[in-house]
Amino acid sequence: MAEKATFAGGCFWCMVEPFDERPGIERVVSGYTGGRTENPTYEEVCSDTTGHVEAVQITFDPDIFSYERLLDVFWRQIDPTDPGGQFNDRGESYQTAIFYHNEEQKQLAEKSKRQLEQSGKFSEPIVTKILPAAPFYEAEEKHQDYYKKQSFHYKLYKKGSGRQDFIEKTWKPEKNTEVLRRQLTPLQYHVTQENGTETPFQNEYFDNEEEGIYVDVVSGEPLFSSKDKYDAGCGWPSFTKPIDKHQVKENTDTSHGMIRTEIRSSQADSHLGHVFEDGPEEKGGMRYCMNSAAMRFVPKQKMEQEGYGYLSYLFS
Repeated sequence: MAEKATFAGGCFWCMVEPFDERPGIERVVSGYTGGRTENPTYEEVCSDTTGHVEAVQITFDPDIFSYERLLDVFWRQIDPTDPGGQFNDRGESYQTAIFYHNEEQKQLAEKSKRQLEQSGKFSEPIVTKILPAAPFYEAEEKHQDYYKKQSFHYKLYKKGSGRQDFIEKTWKPEKNTEVLRRQLTPLQYHVTQENGTETPFQNEYFDNEEEGIYVDVVSGEPLFSSKDKYDAGCGWPSFTKPIDKHQVKENTDTSHGMIRTEIRSSQADSHLGHVFEDGPEEKGGMRYCMNSAAMRFVPKQKMEQEGYGYLSYLFS
């Protein structure tokens, strides 16, 4: 059964994209909550006279995308040490908060806050409030899905406000070359850390037909499902899409005299391969051409014991 989660993270334009179009997330709405008046307007909220904060309300399936995972996404979008707003947006309406809808959400939110405090990620106190859910009023239509409707301005705003640089600096993967060299085979290190490419038709998974998922060989983050794997004839494992588009990132690659779109894992920043627009049209037309050496295969029957049970819906 679907549940709701409500988060205030500063400007709601920047809080929709991180949650939107992820597995198990049905809807993400921008709006206002926590204030004293009914049906406030954007101008009223921004005037800091109503007590509302800008927020997003998420309708999600906890069996597919758990509340704990939502919390993790939330913390990675904000500066939780700032009591006066977020980045260039100052004032009461831009303060951060988690609005819980039941006792379980409250306990999970408090636990996640304690874990963040104990992690040493921030030197200043975590000031994000944890509050009971209050009436939520949807924002005007022009503010819904702003990152899609005004994508160019949105990217400029996210960069110009300081949010993007803060996120990249704060959550940049910490890489220890010596540890990675011990952890990985020479080929795995060459591919993931030096943007290498393995030999086609002579790699571990190009013809693997077993059911399961493919995870980052460095961090273990889930990347691709066998359900989306197909034989592209290129000699490398190919997929029509990732399990979750937010778990991979795209970079422009101009090496070797070509212009290509490189795919890297979001958490570990491992080089995975490239994506091309010559995939099956009936599946979206994309071909994610990956290196076997950048991934580890987890068979379907071992997913639960290895901590990937929440992805079992892929094979339902």
